[in-house]
Amino acid sequence: MVRLKIINKFDSSFVLAPEARDHLFALLMGENFLAQVAEAAQAKRVEFTELLFQPVPYTTSTPKGMPAEYEQYHESDDYIIINVPPNFMFKAKIFNPSRLCAIYRKFQ
Repeated sequence: MVRLKIINKFDSSFVLAPEARDHLFALLMGENFLAQVAEAAQAKRVEFTELLFQPVPYTTSTPKGMPAEYEQYHESDDYIIINVPPNFMFKAKIFNPSRLCAIYRKFQ
């Protein structure tokens, strides 16, 4: 019998060291990477909003797998949410949290 653990509240808060944050932001704002994100989003260009969040377990209060305060970006056609590439996390020496998502604004 498989038992499922129901999570009612998940702490998605995190703090990045300033050097790690700066390195990650530089990677996320790289010209080639912005072009890749824009192409995937079918946008003329995109701009990194400098908003990051840790994905959370799907619950009744977080049905989209993200902290509730970020759902407005998921529901908007003006933004795209991406998983931060694992190699970016490694290059920036970010190991905790193990996954992050980044929010980009789309321009048509």
